[in-house]
Parts: sequence; structure tokens; C-alpha cells
Amino acid sequence: MSSASSAWRGSRREDKTLIRRLLYVAFFLEVGLLLIVLPWSALWEQNYFVGQWPALGRLLRSDYARGAVSGLGVVNVVAGVVDLVPLFAARGRRDVRGARDLP
Repeated sequence: MSSASSAWRGSRREDKTLIRRLLYVAFFLEVGLLLIVLPWSALWEQNYFVGQWPALGRLLRSDYARGAVSGLGVVNVVAGVVDLVPLFAARGRRDVRGARDLP
């Protein structure tokens, strides 16, 4: 096996890892933003569970419960950003290394 084919396999594996991590980041950011906004929208009060169980409806309409759900959303957004930062840092290091190799 030549070094070119092993390098190609290695870069392909890195690409798969990069795409997987970007999907995780997108998932965390999307869920986080949804959890931040949804408790404060009208949709929050118009769901099945609020209509079926009045005690649960009172709990879900509480500002404390809404804040707790929004807090989980903030945690998700922070997790997504924390997972995204090393990707940009690694890319920046590769760009700097590549610029040094230029004549």
C-alpha cells in the first residue's frame, strides 16, 4: 500500500470525524435555541399535557419551570460552542503550518 492511499484514507477519516462533530454542534445549538425560546412562546401553553393534567399545566406555566427549561437550553448552546471552538483552533493551526511551508 502506498503512502498516498494511506494519506487519502486518513484524510477521509478526518473528514468523517469533522462532519460528525459539526452535526453534533448543529444539534446542540438547535436544541438549545429551541429550549431557550419555546417556554416563552404561546405554543408552550397550548400543548396536550397542559390540557390533560391541570396541575402539570400550573407547574409548566410557572416562571421557574420556564426558566429551568431555558437554562437547559443555555447549557446546550454552551456545549455546542465549546465543541465548536477546537475545530476552529485546529483549522487555524493547520493554516498557519501551511503558510510556513510556502516559499
